[in-house]
Amino acid sequence: MPETSKTSQVTGRPPGGGTAASPVDRFFHITARGSSFAREIRGGFATFFTMAYILVLNPIILGSAKDKFGHQLDGPELVTATALVAAVMTVIMGVGGNLPLALAAGLGLNAVVAFQIAPLMSWPDAMGLVVLEGLLICVLVVTGLREAVMHAIPQPLKQAISVGIGLFIAFIGFVDAGFVTRIPDVAGTTVPVQLGGTGTLAGWPILVFCLGVLLTIGLLARKVKGAILISIVVMTALAIVINAVADVDAKSWGLTTPKIPDDIVSAPHFGLLGDFSLFGSFGEVSVITVVLLLFTLILSDFFDTMGTVVGISAEAGLLDKDGKVPNLGRVLLIDGAAAVAGGAASASSSTSYIESAAGVGEGARTGFANLITGGLFALALFLTPVLTIVPLQAAAPALVAVGFLMMTQVKHIDWDRYDIAIPAFLTIAVMPFTYSITNGIGAGFLAYVVIKTVLGKAREVHWLLWAASALFLVYFAIDPLEQLLGVK
Repeated sequence: MPETSKTSQVTGRPPGGGTAASPVDRFFHITARGSSFAREIRGGFATFFTMAYILVLNPIILGSAKDKFGHQLDGPELVTATALVAAVMTVIMGVGGNLPLALAAGLGLNAVVAFQIAPLMSWPDAMGLVVLEGLLICVLVVTGLREAVMHAIPQPLKQAISVGIGLFIAFIGFVDAGFVTRIPDVAGTTVPVQLGGTGTLAGWPILVFCLGVLLTIGLLARKVKGAILISIVVMTALAIVINAVADVDAKSWGLTTPKIPDDIVSAPHFGLLGDFSLFGSFGEVSVITVVLLLFTLILSDFFDTMGTVVGISAEAGLLDKDGKVPNLGRVLLIDGAAAVAGGAASASSSTSYIESAAGVGEGARTGFANLITGGLFALALFLTPVLTIVPLQAAAPALVAVGFLMMTQVKHIDWDRYDIAIPAFLTIAVMPFTYSITNGIGAGFLAYVVIKTVLGKAREVHWLLWAASALFLVYFAIDPLEQLLGVK
């Protein structure tokens, strides 16, 4: 980028001292930031095609889980909810925050909702927790407590949480595709999981998954824009052909059998909108469990957003001389509102997407690009039949790829410092091994507090971390405590 463009982005003046050509240009500071309508439009398309995989993955992740009562969410309704929230909140971020930062249901966050929260309560109760999470984030932003929370958790632990979630997501991908399966309870068997269904890879669906992983990592290695989406589309097409010409048992595909739908376009399904219970979770689980689940959601959402916002702004050259993000308060408030909207629509918590970097790479510098991205998500509302033909085996490679991308944070952890390395390791390892993000965070926090205390550095631990660790201690010891208190 020319030096004049960088300067204009910081000062807010058009290059050369001119004036914006139109009201839209002046509102979004398009010329002032060294951009153009063509760049913004191109960037908006790039961001959509890079993150559109969420329209497939979010319904698969949420739709594959059952709540406490055995209920599952409807696939077409999940597609509608996911697309609607992404469309509305991306446009609001563009207009209110004026950053090329798109929002949609967060991977990792939806895994928490699907595999940790929903099994403990009903779906409306689980989505009510997501709404509460978003409201609490908004309160943190408005009250200025975000700085306190940010400083409470050491950066290496934040990075370890990201890595652990990445491994957890990748493991979910392997399991959903049938690449990894649980070994049946047989006498003498001590290994919990195995390759394929019988210790070997067999069947056309598994082949689709394996080819999908190879295609995805190949495209990522070549830095192809939209690599994940391209892989999903190509492997879905291949799965449709295989299903049509080969003798494939429909059950082997899992939840979705790949076949050409009768209709390409259909009306959106709005049945899940507003189907949430704000405080219903308190009647299903203990208050301590509710607090810990909320803490997990807030931690995952809040800090991921901070990293994404700063990273995208820096990539776009929009940070000021002090390294601050323009309109940061509004940006974080909108992101919190997105979590509220996601829960209210039963689409899980929505958050800012690092894939927005694809749009920045194509030239986007303002919120105008979000109008394009949001418009494309709105168009997707009418393409539900197409988006619900994607089998798990075609979508799961994306989970593996996202797991890899999140895993790259591990390089920033100082493994020579045991007071950091051991808590980070436990955070990373416990998440996939116990199939629980909450357990991983709790193990890391407790280990960090204990090690710092043993080393005589207890004063280095922020009081918020002490409080969180105390909650996790109760969480892990809840069964003996309940027996001690005569609750059971």
